[in-house]
This record gives sequence, C-alpha cells and structure tokens, in this order.
Amino acid sequence: MARWCYRHRLVVLLLWVGAVFGLGFAGSAAGTDYANTFSLPNTDSTRAYDLMEKAFPQSAGDTDTVVWKVDEGSVRDESVRSRIEPKLAEIAKMPGVGEVTSPYAADAAGAGAAQISENGRIAYAQITFTEQANGVPKATVEDVVDTAKAAERAGLQVELGGQAITRTQEPPTGIAEMVGILAAAVVLFLAFGSLFAMLLPLVVAIAALGTGLMATSLLSHVTDVPEVAPLLGSLIGLGVGIDYALFIVTRHRRGILRGMKPEESAVTALNTSGRAVLFAGGTVCIALAGMLVMNMRFLDGVVVATSLTVVLSVLAATTLLPALLGMLGMRVLSRKQRRKLAATGPEPAEASGLAARWSSYVERRPRSTAALALLAMLILALPVLSIRLGATDQGNHQESTTTRQAYDLLAEGFGPGFNGPLQVVVAEGDANALAETIRTTEGVAQAAALPPSQGITVIQVVPTTSPQSVQTDQLIDRLRDKVIPASGTEAHVGGVTAIFKDFAAVTGDRLPYFVAAIISLGFLLLMVAFRSLVVPLTAALMNLIAAAASFGVLVAIFQWGWGTELLGIGKEGPITAFLPVIMLSLLFGLSMDYQVFLVSRMHEEWVHTKDNARAVRVGLAETSRVINCAALIMICVFSAFVLSGDMEGAMAGIGLAAAVALDAFILRTALVPAAMHMLGNSNWWLPAGLEKRLPHLAVEPKEETPEADSPPTRGNGASVVHGFVRDEEGAPVEGAAVTLRTKGGRQLDRVTSLADGSYILSVPAPGTYLLATAAESYGSRARQVTVTDGPLVYDVELREPSEDEADEMNSVN
Repeated sequence: MARWCYRHRLVVLLLWVGAVFGLGFAGSAAGTDYANTFSLPNTDSTRAYDLMEKAFPQSAGDTDTVVWKVDEGSVRDESVRSRIEPKLAEIAKMPGVGEVTSPYAADAAGAGAAQISENGRIAYAQITFTEQANGVPKATVEDVVDTAKAAERAGLQVELGGQAITRTQEPPTGIAEMVGILAAAVVLFLAFGSLFAMLLPLVVAIAALGTGLMATSLLSHVTDVPEVAPLLGSLIGLGVGIDYALFIVTRHRRGILRGMKPEESAVTALNTSGRAVLFAGGTVCIALAGMLVMNMRFLDGVVVATSLTVVLSVLAATTLLPALLGMLGMRVLSRKQRRKLAATGPEPAEASGLAARWSSYVERRPRSTAALALLAMLILALPVLSIRLGATDQGNHQESTTTRQAYDLLAEGFGPGFNGPLQVVVAEGDANALAETIRTTEGVAQAAALPPSQGITVIQVVPTTSPQSVQTDQLIDRLRDKVIPASGTEAHVGGVTAIFKDFAAVTGDRLPYFVAAIISLGFLLLMVAFRSLVVPLTAALMNLIAAAASFGVLVAIFQWGWGTELLGIGKEGPITAFLPVIMLSLLFGLSMDYQVFLVSRMHEEWVHTKDNARAVRVGLAETSRVINCAALIMICVFSAFVLSGDMEGAMAGIGLAAAVALDAFILRTALVPAAMHMLGNSNWWLPAGLEKRLPHLAVEPKEETPEADSPPTRGNGASVVHGFVRDEEGAPVEGAAVTLRTKGGRQLDRVTSLADGSYILSVPAPGTYLLATAAESYGSRARQVTVTDGPLVYDVELREPSEDEADEMNSVN
C-alpha cells in the first residue's frame, strides 16, 4: 500500500483534499447537535430527571440570568427600574427568546421579594430561550448581553450568567489548535532543520483533525455526542497525528541518509515505523474503548469522537504521508544534508551525542537513577491522596468574566446555594408536608413546592452552601437517606448538583474495574509483541506511577489553586468527575506508544546479541531523541488548550501535558531503562509453554538479511568481507570500529581493526549491505558493498574530517 500511495501520489492527494472539503461542506451545512447527557442509569438524580421531563416538557429551553446591583438605595427605586425594565422588554421581543421573568412584574402584584434580595440591593431576571444553549445563535446571545449591559451606569452594576451567556466569552474557535500547531512547528523545525520536513507532520495532522471534527459534527445528529467531545478529539488527534507522522518521517530521512533511494526508504519506513504506528493507534483506540466499561452514556460520545480522530490520524499517516513523501523526494532532507550525502556518501547509524552519553550513564548507575526518578514521581503523586471529584461551574470562571460576576452577585444576595439548587421531585405522597420538613433540615436555606403537573410536584431546595461544597454533598445524602424515607413519600433528589454528585460516585466505584481492564489488555498486547512477562509488568507499573503523578499535578493546580492565576484559568475547585476516565484512557494509550517505540528497539538488539545491557543501552540511545521530540510536541499541543476557554479542556490539557512530560522525560528515559538494567536477562523471560501457545505479533517485520537490491546468486551460504583500514597517506589505522549493517540499519557484525589495519567481517548471505567504519580522530565513513557468493575484498580509507563536516555529522546523528 505504501508503494502504491507513493507512486500514485496525485490520486491520493486529490482523494484527501476531496474528503477534507467534502466533509467540511457537509458539516457546515448540517451544523452540530451536541447533547450533554449527564444522566446515569439507576441513579436517584436520573429518576428525578425522567419524572421532570415527563411532567414539565415545556422547560426544554436554556434559562439564563440577568443580575443587577446598586451601590446605594434599592433596586426598587424608580431611577433603577427606568433603566432596567425597558432593556428587559427589549430582550423579551428578540427572536429566540421565549420568556423574560422580571422581578418588577411580580413586585407589582406584591410578590417580588423572590427575585430581590433581602437588603433590596440585588435583583435578577430570568431569560428563557426557545432552544438549549448550543442551539441558540451566538449573535442572539451577544445582543442580549449588549442590551442588558447598556443599562449600566455609575452605581449600577449589570452582569449576566448561564450556559448560553458563557458562549460569548469563548475565544475564537481554533485558537488553541493554532497555538499548538505553531509550537509544534517550531519543535519540528529544530528537530529536522528542513522546512519541507517540518510541514509534513503538520499537514498530515491537520488533514486528519479536519476530517475527524467534521465527521464528529455529522455523527452528533445520529447519536449523543457531548459538547466536550470535539475539544478532546482535537486535543488527542492533533497530538497523535503529529507524532505518528514524526516517527515515520524520521525513519524515512534516516533511510535516505544511509543510502536508500527515496521510494525504497519510504516503503521501508511505512513497513517498519508505519506498522508500529498502526499498533500504537490500535492500542490508543482500545484504551479509549475501555471507557465503555464505565457504562456511562455521556462517555459513549467521547469514545466515538476521540477514536474516530485517532483512526483518521493513522489513516493519514499511512496513506497521505507516503504520497507527500513521493512529491518531496530528496527535499525531505535539508540542503546541507543533501550536499553532504552527495559529497561523502551514506552515513552510518551510530548513536552519538547527549542521548548516547545519557544512556551510558544510566547503564553505569541504574540504582541511583531509578531511586531519584521514583522519588520525584512519588513526590508529585502525593496530592492525589486528596483528590475530590465534582463539577466545575461559573464560579470557577475568571473574575473578569460577566458570568463569574453574576455568580458572585447571586451568592451575595441570595446565599451561596442559590447557584446550585436541588430539585426534590415528588411522585407520590404529601409534597407540602415534605417541603415543610425539608425547610427545617440542617443545611437548607429555602424550600418551596412549585405547582404540580400531571401528579408530579417539584420542591425547589436552596442549600446554605455552594454547589461545590462538601456540606452540599452531605445535604443530598441526608435528604435521600433520612428525610425522604421518613416522610413516607416517593421522591427523588435531582438537579445539576445532584447529577454531578452521582456522576462522581459512580466514577469512583467503577474506576478500579476500568483501570484493571486497560492495564490487563495492555499487558497482554506487550507480552505477545515482546515475548516477555517482565516487560509488560514493568510497563503496567510505570503507567500507574505516571497516572498518579499526573493527577497529583492536576490536584495541585486545579483543586489547590497553585498557579491558577499565573495560568489564567479561574478559581480552584473539584476535579471534573468524568476527567479521570478520559485522562486515564488517553494516558495509557500514549504511554503504550512510547513503550512500544522504546522497547521494540531494545528487543531487536536483544534478539540479535542476547546481551541485555547492550540492548537497553542501544535502545535508549537510538530512540530517546525521537521520543523526547514527540513528547515535546504533545506537551506544546496539550498545554495550548488552556486557551480554549473551557475549564474541562484546560484540565485535560494541563493533565495530559504533565503526564506526557513525566512519562517521556522521567519514566521512559530514566526509570524504565534503569529498571531493565537491574533486572538483567529476566526482562526477556517467558515460560516455554506460554511461548508455544501465544500468537506471534511483530510490531516491526523481520529485516531480510540479503537486500532486495542485489539479484539472487548461486550459493546462499555465508561469506566474509575483509580488507585494510588506512589513512590518506596509506598508513594502517589500528583500533578502527568496522561494522556491517543491513540497509535498514540492523547490525550484523562488528570488529576492530588490528595493528596492520586488517579486519574481517562475517556475512550471513549474498546481498547489499552498509559497511561503516569509525576511528578516533578520523570521524566515520559508510559505503554500500555488494557481496556475491565469495569473499569480498574491500579496503577503507579514512581521512580527518574538517570542522564543518564534524559539526554536520553530529547534527545528523
């Protein structure tokens, strides 16, 4: 498939352009129909919601609030009414507005105290739209805000709150994605040094993200997709889309630098790193599908949106990317690299620089490295012991927003519980008697029974504490466990506050099963891929440590409030109830990606040499740079979602950025290799009986020893390459490292030249290979050699590299 896409690149490109624009046009024409369905089966709040929906179907529209406060006098003063009443009347006539409930209209009948505070300085009016918040045109909401705000004057403050009003405070759509893409572009340019190579992962990710978001908006018309789903889809899709393309482009560039033709290099990259991308994308989708274990309708739409984006990211990386590689050809390398390749020939794949030095350090001091890394992770994980799940509301918005000001004014005038009233829905029994009992219950500020409908009565209960307070949770339990059962009525406690409390409780109860499911599945996948019990067990433990540390960071920032002002994300509060499930799914999927790319190289070296220390050292040295680069891109993308204007999006972005940073920079580059050095050969232990029964799942295909470039010859037995290593003056070079590799980069044999400069290498079979030679003070050289059915004599001449060449070689390595 990779070769077909490479050769038919124009067709593939046109198909992708058609898909992007076609889905974009269809999505724009159809619009969105996102539905935030937080109800949970078999919970008290869901029963209350179902009864209310049956008895009061007319309350389907979104209800928002206009709040005003006077510094002196009363809101009943004529000077205040003359400014507020005309604006409320103007709002009531706007298209899309169903009803405006004014305190002045009620006050004329002698009952206006319900919407006016006791001191008479704060009042509110309710605006009921004809549609839910997502369905109200943003222009209509902006007109409402502008009209109400026009009533302000010195000494009269007017603020607005509600879900529809919140939409006017959101930053322009796509700003978080744009910032993330720009940051990723900088990282890619520094990593590749080539404009065209930098653009490749970005184009692939944008194509996948665009089709994913448009497809999600179309799916919202046929299934329940929550409003937060496209945001999370953007967050994970942009990250994995860039990273998957990065892995393939890095492998492709490395192949060209080793002497392969662009087409063969692209095919090899897709057949190796592309297979790893397929495996990694599959594990991310499986981890996301683990959310279905929670049996929460709200999460079903999240699974669909995020999994669809990941699938399209993998599809773009394996089809669109080879087509783009075919269009670029050699321009995927920088000009400097192309000139050096033409002048000196293919480069060896020797790992050098900081990555190699760090890998050697970890090998020498595995215990101290592991101890420091583990200590750092445990310290960061400590805050998770105080995690409290709940819901964010407009009280968590920034102080400068009108929604936060309205929230604070209502709390000041009518009590902190006014922003999160409870709804006790009475199906059978004396509702008035129950209301009287509730009024005298500890923690209740107000309780009033509304007029019944179809035999259903709703008692509006205002707690004395805020919706996010622990005391409010205790009041809900008190009503459910004591007050209602003692009254002899059939009643259920509902409302947004009760729904999120039930959501948090169900999440806490089911989370262990969810974690067990995704850890077990990840364990099985890694065991089959790497033929080991210890490697997947180590990965599972590391994933748990990473999850605990990332949630510790999340609690410290969002629950304790450390740095919230610096980040500009509003007031601290509980962690959103559904966030742990989503974050754990994404975290386990991404951690599996990095584990696969790291350990697959170690496993390849282990299979070849059976030397655990060398396998771990080489694997870390050759993969840590690309893993750290990929992680840095994800950190930039995830952190940018602080700018999304959505508290849940900011939580997910900061949490995942912290998780990726800790996973890549501490776990995968320090704790995992240090632990594998200490475990030794037991890393690769698998009982013989299990080995026979397990299916074989190769993350990367086995490289053929004879390369396809050379025609088959008679006699497929082993042979040798031998000769002398000399300098420019013909003097022998002693101690030069001479390495024979496949064109894919796998080492086959390695020797050191003798005092007379002679060397001899074993060749397993006829074919085309890379012969790399390196010596201190001479730099390194690599050439292709073709071995037939007899020994090959090949002399190597080394020369001292110029300063520019040395710098260029280091940058390539």
